[in-house]
Amino acid sequence: MNKTVTFGFGILGVLFFIIASILGGFQFDNYSHIQQYISETYAINAPYGIYLRVFGFIPSGIFIILFSFSALKLLPENKLLKLGLVGFAFLYGLGNILVSIFPCDIGCNKELINPSVSQIIHTISGGITYTLVPFCLILIGWAARTWTDGKNIMLLSFICGIISFIFSLLISGNPTGYYIGLFQRIIEGSVLIWITTFAFYIKNQH
Repeated sequence: MNKTVTFGFGILGVLFFIIASILGGFQFDNYSHIQQYISETYAINAPYGIYLRVFGFIPSGIFIILFSFSALKLLPENKLLKLGLVGFAFLYGLGNILVSIFPCDIGCNKELINPSVSQIIHTISGGITYTLVPFCLILIGWAARTWTDGKNIMLLSFICGIISFIFSLLISGNPTGYYIGLFQRIIEGSVLIWITTFAFYIKNQH
């Protein structure tokens, strides 16, 4: 697999996610990136929700899956690395696709009052993703410790993994809290920063 292609997969996955997340908020006059979930921008019956899902979050998930599997072919063979990258592909890449196919109810029904089937699947999938993805990053970081130039990736993976895990606990502990939007964006930001840095790392390998 070509390093430049792998790099492109990672960067496109990040860009599609960021652009869709930013544009989604413009649908609503009083949308708050601090107080509201990203999922609310593409919820059932959201004005442009279907377009955000089809042209934003689903392509992002596809590119992230491609990035993860192609990265696996370019890096030193390691069982922990394989477990981490395959897990990341399915949990974060496929997870983004799954929550887009099954969007949440209007307002994301945080109290889960008479939730739709789509809302239930969305909530379970998102919860699994946010709980387990941090461990994938940590596994990849642990594998990177054996690479001759992998110390920075190891450190970044640990930091991003720990930060995303802490804030996923904060969300799960109080899913209706005032700062849930901020907490979610810290999680997503940690993961997207990790993807971007990892993509550049792969691209610059000799």
